[in-house]
Amino acid sequence: MKKSLSIILIISLSLTFLMISIENNAYNKSYYIKSYYKYNIENETGKDINELGKITDNIIVYLKGKGNDGILSPYFNEREVLHMRDVQTLFRYERIAKYIFGIISIIIMGYFGYRKENALLGKTLSLGLFANHVVLLALILLIISSDFNKYFTIFHQIFFSNDLWLLNPETDLLIQMLPEQFFIGMAMKIGLSFLIYLSILQIVGIYYIKKGREKWKE
Repeated sequence: MKKSLSIILIISLSLTFLMISIENNAYNKSYYIKSYYKYNIENETGKDINELGKITDNIIVYLKGKGNDGILSPYFNEREVLHMRDVQTLFRYERIAKYIFGIISIIIMGYFGYRKENALLGKTLSLGLFANHVVLLALILLIISSDFNKYFTIFHQIFFSNDLWLLNPETDLLIQMLPEQFFIGMAMKIGLSFLIYLSILQIVGIYYIKKGREKWKE
């Protein structure tokens, strides 16, 4: 049972902090603005940085589920708004899953704490999460060294049941504002954030391993 709980904890913690990493970066207006300057989005869209900033504010509010289609429709056409509605739904499911996996993680860690299984908790956090580092680094290298568009397309085919995400860069503002390079950078930032969270958890794990050893010596 302990082994099963350890595996569940590794999975639930990993998914919880992956989703936190996604949210932190998807809601980070600063990254959007920096990318607008970097990729010369003002020229691409014909809109100045102040207007782009206002549109970005509305996008972030919408992704958080705090706004309806009306906050996007002044800027985007019907197809773009319908796609963003799908994205908003995806983020809503992501938030629900984050809370579920977070609660599962807290319950299991609380159980280990109640049973005074400090060493087991420590090993789960430090050694168990190490595999995630390896997998994540491999994925980041894959993104850097291969065709990002291929995996971006696969992602959309998995998570969206329609082709509304296929936008026209000549006419659709959404893809003009958020080109492929934007999402490559976003993926890298999410991966880096996730690595940092995993590293912190591993440090906590090492602490609990030492705590468990000290108890055993007593």
